[in-house]
Amino acid sequence: MTSFDEQAALFGVLSDPTRLKLLRLLAQQRKPNALCVNALAYQLGVTQSAVSQHLRVLKYAGLIKGERRGYRIHYFINKETLIQAQQQVSSALRLEEEATDGNSPGKME
Repeated sequence: MTSFDEQAALFGVLSDPTRLKLLRLLAQQRKPNALCVNALAYQLGVTQSAVSQHLRVLKYAGLIKGERRGYRIHYFINKETLIQAQQQVSSALRLEEEATDGNSPGKME
């Protein structure tokens, strides 16, 4: 997979507002205080099945991890992968330095 393909896949994962809210909630938690599907659904005001499907996408992308505690799985951010994702987003949106004459190739007007 090329860098552009990886970046596009990441943007696809991040394109849903509920997934962004989930990431924000999970980023505020620390591992001992990880949240289960029920707690996440309650805090977001959406169904448990909706949360489960969004968590599946985030987990497949490697952005979150799950840890079984009794009958439930508690979720938390995968910091290493999130840092890599932040770097990919930054790289995708990075502006190239313009040529000194202002006529750099590929310049969009």
